[in-house]
Amino acid sequence: MRTGQINVQTENIFPIIKKFLYSDHEIFLRELVSNAVDATQKLKFLSSNGEFKGELGELKVDVILDLVEKTLTIRDRGIGMTEEEIDKYINQIAFSGAEEFLQQYKGQEGAEQIIGHFGLGFYSGFMVAEKVQIRTLSRHEGAKAVQWESNGSPDYTITDIEKSDRGTDIVLFISEESKEFLEKARVSGILDKYCKFLPTPVFFGTKTEYIDSPEGEKDENDKIKRVAIEVENQINNPEPAWTKAPAELTNDNYDAFYRELYPTSFDSPLFHIHLNVDYPFNLTGILYFPKIKENVEVQRNKINLYSNQVFITDSVAEIVPEFLTLLHGVIDSPDIPLNVSRSYLQSDGNVKKISAHITKKVVDKLADMFKKDRADFEAKWDDLQIFAQYGTLSDEKFAEKAKSFTLVKNTAGKYYTVEEFKEKISALQVDKDGKTIILYTNSPDEQFSFVKKATDRGYEVLHMDGPLVSHWISKMEQAIENISFVRVDSDTLDKLIKKDEILPSKLSKEDEEFLKPLFETVINKDKFNVSFESMSIDDAPIVITQPEFIRRMMEQQKMGGGGFFGAFPETYNMVVNGNHAKISEVLSAADTEAKTAKVKQLTDLALLSQGMLKGEELSNFIDRSIELV
Repeated sequence: MRTGQINVQTENIFPIIKKFLYSDHEIFLRELVSNAVDATQKLKFLSSNGEFKGELGELKVDVILDLVEKTLTIRDRGIGMTEEEIDKYINQIAFSGAEEFLQQYKGQEGAEQIIGHFGLGFYSGFMVAEKVQIRTLSRHEGAKAVQWESNGSPDYTITDIEKSDRGTDIVLFISEESKEFLEKARVSGILDKYCKFLPTPVFFGTKTEYIDSPEGEKDENDKIKRVAIEVENQINNPEPAWTKAPAELTNDNYDAFYRELYPTSFDSPLFHIHLNVDYPFNLTGILYFPKIKENVEVQRNKINLYSNQVFITDSVAEIVPEFLTLLHGVIDSPDIPLNVSRSYLQSDGNVKKISAHITKKVVDKLADMFKKDRADFEAKWDDLQIFAQYGTLSDEKFAEKAKSFTLVKNTAGKYYTVEEFKEKISALQVDKDGKTIILYTNSPDEQFSFVKKATDRGYEVLHMDGPLVSHWISKMEQAIENISFVRVDSDTLDKLIKKDEILPSKLSKEDEEFLKPLFETVINKDKFNVSFESMSIDDAPIVITQPEFIRRMMEQQKMGGGGFFGAFPETYNMVVNGNHAKISEVLSAADTEAKTAKVKQLTDLALLSQGMLKGEELSNFIDRSIELV
């Protein structure tokens, strides 16, 4: 046995602080299992190039809990270490075994798959352990097995031991404060999170499987009995779909992998993009377009970032453009720096290139789908719409390319690009200034009467709903010359769209001045602005509208982005149809009380049609209507 002190010098303590002072202690298991896989991958590589001539045997990693000894062991059958290698890679913390290995074999096939930085990652075990042992037997013929042990101080001991299997056991004697890591469920959860796709089989405990009875026993229905057996529990898939060539995979394979990533998801993805780049950076992965729900925020953090199949994070906002964080899937790149600050990631050159490449792949995929099969693209559009709108709002390059395939849908269910729709309506739907007016509804049922009046006149109305619509149409008005979006209930049609003929009003100026105070007595004057308009006798006696600008700003404030205007008051226009017979009846009523009663009933009907009559006012209206019947 010999003792010594770990060589921790001032100049090499900083890499430890930078990389391994984790706020989340569970990372230790990722590091140690990754190191074990790394040692296994090294052995496979040395065997493939002829440097290791022994039998590989079963290459796997075992994670072993011992509740009696209060230990957690990570065992591999990889390259192992000699006493000299322990001294170099463990005691001399400044060195990193994987980095040296990569330099030595740079350019040789398979060398880039080495995962870990063994010397540094190993020390993460001391975050949860009061004592750590390394029990190892090197791959070299005639090597002696040795044990290294330390209690977390600079002091260590190395002793010769008996060990017949090549490879390394890292034995963690879990401290009292970290006893959560002796719970099977806790360890299993960490392994599932970080080690699910490591390239070497990883086992933890056992699981129950059911097989046909080996003796051929049958049950009462003359069927072969199923019997329970305990088998090793493999927690990872060493060959996930993104590591394979696209030509090897079918759509069923991609769908199966989506289920593997998101076992609790009920919806199938719309389609996928397989990333496979090796120059000027390394990037693989599969991105899925999910069916995005109304709540955009719920969809975030569904892209998992890996480095050579080791899970790093599901917070990829610094690596993937913001609007692409709505996608689901996996990105794997050894070129993305790990365990560094967000500001570093944002300024890193490789990260910027990767971000730009992913954006290009996504927009090219959408454009290609639109071009190849427009009918299929249209069938998917209602689910894609929010994604395309988000991309248009947040990324100028995406917005420019998305013009060609961004669709709108009319109330009859027909799809157009914005330019196609503008061309279709430009001769008919213009205002007094010659601007093309694009009418839309966000709820055809709630705004049914407005939509019907517009379509009865031959106007086209778009059906546009979703949390980003008000922001998106503002963007379109800036991007496309001479168009204006207005919701069908934002004003009367005659004001929205220019008419050649002017319909005279049956009301005189004196009539309007007499009626206006009557209407103002039955409504909140701070909320409603009463005005009179000459409309068709077929139009309603009273129409309630909300100006497009005010309503749009209120919607944008709710979603964020309109706050700089200050808070908008909730205001409406109450437009009285001067040509309607019921308004004439108000004027001819016997006395002021009768006139006010008619005004109240007509006003409540208008409010009811907009879903704005509620509470006591609604109850009173119902009682009054019953009496009238």
